[in-house]
Amino acid sequence: MKNKIFIFIFSISLLSCVKQEVDLIVLNSNTYTVNEFFDIAEAFAVKDGKFVAIGTNDEIQNRFKAKDTINAKEQAIVPGFIDAHCHFYRMGLQQQKVSLEGTKSYQEVLDRLVAFKKEKNVQFITGRGWDQNDWEIKEFPTKEKLDALFPKIPVAIGRVDGHALLVNQAAIDLSGITKNTKVSGGEIILKNGEITGVLIDAAMNFIKIPEPSKQEAIQGLLDAQKICFSYGLTTVDDAGLDRNTIELIEELHQQNSLKMRIYAMVSGDNQEQIDYYINKGIIKTDRLNVRSFKVYGDGALGSRGAAMRKPYSDRENHFGALIYPPERYQEIAKQIIASDYQMNTHAIGDSTNTWLLKIYKDVLKDEEDRRWRIEHAQIIFSKDFQDFNNIMPSVQPTHATSDMYWAQERIGRDRMRGAYAYRNLLNRYGKIALGTDFPVEQVNPFLTFFSATFRRDLEGYPEYGFQMENKLSREETLKGMTIWAAFSNFEEKEKGSIEVGKFADFIILDQDIMKIYGNEIPKTKVVATYLNGEKVY
Repeated sequence: MKNKIFIFIFSISLLSCVKQEVDLIVLNSNTYTVNEFFDIAEAFAVKDGKFVAIGTNDEIQNRFKAKDTINAKEQAIVPGFIDAHCHFYRMGLQQQKVSLEGTKSYQEVLDRLVAFKKEKNVQFITGRGWDQNDWEIKEFPTKEKLDALFPKIPVAIGRVDGHALLVNQAAIDLSGITKNTKVSGGEIILKNGEITGVLIDAAMNFIKIPEPSKQEAIQGLLDAQKICFSYGLTTVDDAGLDRNTIELIEELHQQNSLKMRIYAMVSGDNQEQIDYYINKGIIKTDRLNVRSFKVYGDGALGSRGAAMRKPYSDRENHFGALIYPPERYQEIAKQIIASDYQMNTHAIGDSTNTWLLKIYKDVLKDEEDRRWRIEHAQIIFSKDFQDFNNIMPSVQPTHATSDMYWAQERIGRDRMRGAYAYRNLLNRYGKIALGTDFPVEQVNPFLTFFSATFRRDLEGYPEYGFQMENKLSREETLKGMTIWAAFSNFEEKEKGSIEVGKFADFIILDQDIMKIYGNEIPKTKVVATYLNGEKVY
């Protein structure tokens, strides 16, 4: 009997020494878990694509053995970044079009177009990225030079914000529009009674740009994935996709050629599409989440399409405009509230924000945790901040540092107090989702981090930061790029922090963004990106 007891105890002892086999162990790290307590860990273990343990080096090494072990050498590790508002697919397609980002004059735009035509020999020139606010002459360009350079080939190039389009006469002729064409929710800009070539918001829909082929669409998605992985993004919230693109994403996910996790906002500008997805219900896999509609409330501030309560300070009697009649937003909201979907509405101007907040509050009534989102929430009337108590703000900090040079001239000092007010929004809702809006802004999430915390540009301007009363702390910013962004997607139980049971999405950085001097943050590089415990960059 004594021998049997001894053998039993000995067997238990042996079993307790047997280490559990996992796929990956990371040691000697400075891991920001972004859990409830914002704990920092030395090590963690991954199995079957999920975190199975987080702790000290000794704890992990004593319990586990792995096929692969990484010595992080004290480097900082954070959860995979989530861009809460971007245009992933559009950015991918842009890689196959002329890039006009960073142009400092209209002449530079023209030079790039000529070079692109010579290289690609296309029959319809498209591209985007120009911004007249970055030019010495801060006025919309006109089409005369385009007509001279490209008399027969249609040209349609988008402003950086996607809310203005410059076209030549060849493109206008194809569209059938004239100076007398009526537009609701946009504008055909005229000068001396003639079309200038600049179309704002809904007017852009008259231009029929050729749709990409399926192969071009696939290549665009894969190109976008490669770029995003290099910056540590493991989930992207694509703000406005049609059914065909969503189904292509599903197909590529199934083939495992597209690995990026995508929260796909269905484009809400099509009633047929709204009906289809409401009837279909939420689509949720490990990599695809379709549970929201993206609705456009107005245009952009840079093109004066944002709808304002009072006229623009730099354009007499001009208010901008809602994209749709006011009652249409009510109709859409009533349809969505009857489903499990979220309503995520683009709202820049203070008039748009006022109107959409009112509709949201009226429709939501006493319903909590629907997580309906206001995208951008850029200019807020002072009394409207209180209405964000049950409505989630989704903002893009680099918009503040891109617009700060000219925004006050455009809207005046008084309205600036409620502009880019991220601290005020956070205080009202308790969380804030952060994104970039790329390709309107750069993909780089470290620019987001820098803009949110220090509110300066890369040249260090302004010295003491832009409207610093609305800066976010480093901890709040990291949460906004991870766990709060996940929350905005109803995904906080599966991603957004390094915790047991969650997807093993994490990135290794070459410097610690939580500790380094502020001006060093934009220089941060991603050493490696892991999705499901698999190295993807």
